[in-house]
Amino acid sequence: MVEETMSSRSILIVDDEAPIREVIAAALEMAGYRTLEASNAQDAHSIVVDQKPDLILLDWMMPQVSGVEFARRLKRDPLTAEIPIIMLTAKGEEDHKITGLEAGADDYITKPFSPRELVARLKAVLRRSTPAGIDEPIEINGLKLDPNSHRITAHGDELSMGPTEFRLLQFFMSHAERAYTRGQLLDQVWGGNVYVDERTVDVHIRRLRKGLGDEFKSLIQTVRGTGYRFSTKVTETDNS
Repeated sequence: MVEETMSSRSILIVDDEAPIREVIAAALEMAGYRTLEASNAQDAHSIVVDQKPDLILLDWMMPQVSGVEFARRLKRDPLTAEIPIIMLTAKGEEDHKITGLEAGADDYITKPFSPRELVARLKAVLRRSTPAGIDEPIEINGLKLDPNSHRITAHGDELSMGPTEFRLLQFFMSHAERAYTRGQLLDQVWGGNVYVDERTVDVHIRRLRKGLGDEFKSLIQTVRGTGYRFSTKVTETDNS
């Protein structure tokens, strides 16, 4: 359903004026999106790292760290560089728009704007920036993961999986054949602000393999000296 797809998208609103955040949040929530809010770049960065929003609505004028400088910081960091950004500002001059776009913004909306325009522009940026198939079911060798219904099936039979194992499997299936360290998996699946031991990954890998059953557990391969990968290729790995 469309509503399910949209509601799975989270939008971070970064603006130092609470009334503006509230108006934007109301419009986006009516359109089916989940909203997060921050009044400054420091709080926004914590939310970005921890919750990985699908898009950031970023005000140009903020105290201490401007929206443009914050956008540059996000685009310099490989973990946040792919998150699309729409700049919100009262500055309508062409040079300011160019500055915002050069800082890494994907679009630029000048205040005041209508909620309908905002939602339409947001949808357009999300369509451009979303990797193909990220909201579509992923199926490999009879193992199917559906992000919208939040179900995992093996040859049509539903598997029982915890939320962390679901996210871990979704990440693996979306990035097959690439090895990841435990630290990278913590950043990508748990979020950079979650301070847990890297061995937590091992615990959830074991749970994931158990949940996948005998036929599919070997798809989660241990890469000696590195970490883990999801692969359908037969290699010398330790899947203990």
